[in-house]
Amino acid sequence: MKKILRVFLLINILFLLGCKKDEVTLVESSNTNNFFSEYSSRNFKMGFTTWSFGPSAQDVADTYNFIANNSDIYVEHIDRNIPWKAWMNSSPLPTEFVNDIDFRLANKIQDIDLCVSISLLNMDRSDLAEDFNGTVPSYSAMNDKKIEDAYFKHVNYIVEHLQPKYLVISIEVNELKLHSESKWNEYKMLIGQVKSRIKQNYPTLEISESITLHNLYQPDVSNTNEYINDVVDYMNKMDFVSISYYPFFKNQHSKDDFQKAFDLLHSRITKPIAFVETAHIAENLVVPSFGLNIKGSEREQNDYLETLLVNAQENNYKFITWWAYKDFDALWETFPPEVKDLGKIWRDTGLVDEKDKERLAFQTWETVFKK
Repeated sequence: MKKILRVFLLINILFLLGCKKDEVTLVESSNTNNFFSEYSSRNFKMGFTTWSFGPSAQDVADTYNFIANNSDIYVEHIDRNIPWKAWMNSSPLPTEFVNDIDFRLANKIQDIDLCVSISLLNMDRSDLAEDFNGTVPSYSAMNDKKIEDAYFKHVNYIVEHLQPKYLVISIEVNELKLHSESKWNEYKMLIGQVKSRIKQNYPTLEISESITLHNLYQPDVSNTNEYINDVVDYMNKMDFVSISYYPFFKNQHSKDDFQKAFDLLHSRITKPIAFVETAHIAENLVVPSFGLNIKGSEREQNDYLETLLVNAQENNYKFITWWAYKDFDALWETFPPEVKDLGKIWRDTGLVDEKDKERLAFQTWETVFKK
């Protein structure tokens, strides 16, 4: 659990350091019970990732149980080490990796769809993910045949075991383009080959690669149009377009703010859209060590969820996935000191708080989910 945590928590810190620290006037939410009333039924699926709110086996079981009762899709987010050496040498796989996949299989939720998200890239999306011993395989180019073969084996193993309906074959890939144009081009050749081989084995599997909307909308790059055009053109070649979006990373706080990012997406994307991970803070985010002081509230969180749900309905999204259903204070208490400040960033984004109090956004979720 701690290794998975370390990977996830460090991914987006560079973007958070650039957030503004201005106080924001919160926008009053619409009536939760009425905002979706004009729609007779929901035309997209709703779910969560399996990120647990606490460290115990019971906490994990409760998370899966909540998802089973409040979702019609869920995401197994596999953003961790890759056993490169084992795949390349046909040697035994690390027990930690095998146990992780076996656990997800044993707890597979029946009668709802599964999306599996797998990360090829490391914690800051600048290079390949590390092996379980902390090393990165050497390569002359990211699309070397040995890298291709190993990653194909990795993805094929996970898909073979979990049998998802949807596959995100690589996570937040536009971040690699921000780090290195040459690696981005090599990456596209690499993943194109791996996707082709996976498709041969699973021809009906819908495959995508996720991008961060908070780094597509108003990106911090000198060649903005070129960057956006390249990412958009690439995503429009997917079976569906997968979005990772955390609006507070962009200091967005109102429905108008949120909608501007959605509008960019809808004006450029031609394929079906799915939000494979998203959330918004329900409390103030104060992390002095990072210079962060971002205002948040459960009403603002609800505004974001309402905006997301209406856009999903009106633009025929495949599905939306909230990151964690409940604040993970209990899990956060177990974090090692060096990552506790990082852990605060996503800790208070649940639809339910750490004391099991349902927030406004949970009521909104429940209302729309029953449609």
